[in-house]
Amino acid sequence: MYSPDDAQRYADDHTSPESALLARLNRETHVQVLHARMLSGHAQGRLLSMLSHMVRPRRVLELGTFTGYSALCLAEGLTPDGLLHTVEQNPELAGRIGRYVAEAGLQDRVQLHIGDARQVVPALAEAWDLVFIDADKINNDTYYELVLPQVRPGGFLLIDNVLWNGKVLPGYPVKPADKDTHAVRAFNAKVQADARAENLLLPLRDGLLLVRKL
Repeated sequence: MYSPDDAQRYADDHTSPESALLARLNRETHVQVLHARMLSGHAQGRLLSMLSHMVRPRRVLELGTFTGYSALCLAEGLTPDGLLHTVEQNPELAGRIGRYVAEAGLQDRVQLHIGDARQVVPALAEAWDLVFIDADKINNDTYYELVLPQVRPGGFLLIDNVLWNGKVLPGYPVKPADKDTHAVRAFNAKVQADARAENLLLPLRDGLLLVRKL
């Protein structure tokens, strides 16, 4: 009998494997870092890489580096002169991120910024081809409005965790104090109605919203 878990295992078995470096980072993150489920992981990582190869971006922006897994995946599709800027608020992760970026040979193509994205992004004078937002969910709308003017027409944004463990579904009883869930619901509704872009919500892992700026 068909089950979602069986389907997911089948999908994983028929998805190109992660590299040895990414597999090591995946394992190390789960063993040594708190909140390891924040890591993109195999399936989502391969999707980020695939989309990056399709777009062939010259400039990529990532908000929320964590341990660097998604940054390495997004960097796989950069043009030869491409550059990825990634912003992480937790300074304790900087050493691990830098080590894996160097091992991947991307130290000249991935630039890490430690700090609050609301202060970092305005100082980056770039036109983004691809943006990945995977930071604190209550500020999704703030980040979206911050970066959208800098995204070139036809460029793409990806926003992670838009299903929020199913709490965004209409039948889920959300408490008034659950500010994160209310924020994700409001953000999803806003993008759905945004005449500046078109969007596709992919039910991969915790939900990935793909947005194309018009």
